[in-house]
Amino acid sequence: MARIRDYSQATDDELVQASRARDRRAFEELVNRHRDTVFSRAFSMVRNADDALDLSQEAWVKAWRGLGQFHGDSRFTTWVTRITINVCLDFLRRRKRAYFESTETLEETIGGVEHLLPPVEVDPLAGLEQQELRKQIDAALGALSDVHRAAVVMFEFEGLEYKEIAKRMGCSIGTVMSRLFYARRRLAELLTGLKEARQHEH
Repeated sequence: MARIRDYSQATDDELVQASRARDRRAFEELVNRHRDTVFSRAFSMVRNADDALDLSQEAWVKAWRGLGQFHGDSRFTTWVTRITINVCLDFLRRRKRAYFESTETLEETIGGVEHLLPPVEVDPLAGLEQQELRKQIDAALGALSDVHRAAVVMFEFEGLEYKEIAKRMGCSIGTVMSRLFYARRRLAELLTGLKEARQHEH
């Protein structure tokens, strides 16, 4: 493989190939390009900047060590983001193991009837500008529990299928569906409340 002369002009694919040959400068360039994306995903999962920074660094270390498993069948950013999600899920499990277990019991109890609840029909985001919309969604995500937020991030932001989310979260597909149902309903309620609060301010 030809040596990279200008790292800043190289494509991600070229940098990945060089990184797999243990070219640290190439990997540093990948980190510089994509660290904001990785940090943002970690923060969306754990909601704490210091934890997100630590977990981002852990994800990059895992990516460096695991480059041999990256075969280029997806974009590098997709691959490293999935690593980040797994690192964050491990962190959330350690932090809230008891919560996960109690939530699992609760969801098994109510999961069968949740689908009978009427869906929230309102469009809480109508008329909001893009920046305001991002703020509202961020605030609402922050109010969800770890398990519900993780399910939403993986399904809505990463486009993972139920089966893949179930595998990563160590639960059944039915539980994933239950979590997403609850999370979407809760998000709609929170966003409606946030919008109404903003309207009262003006």
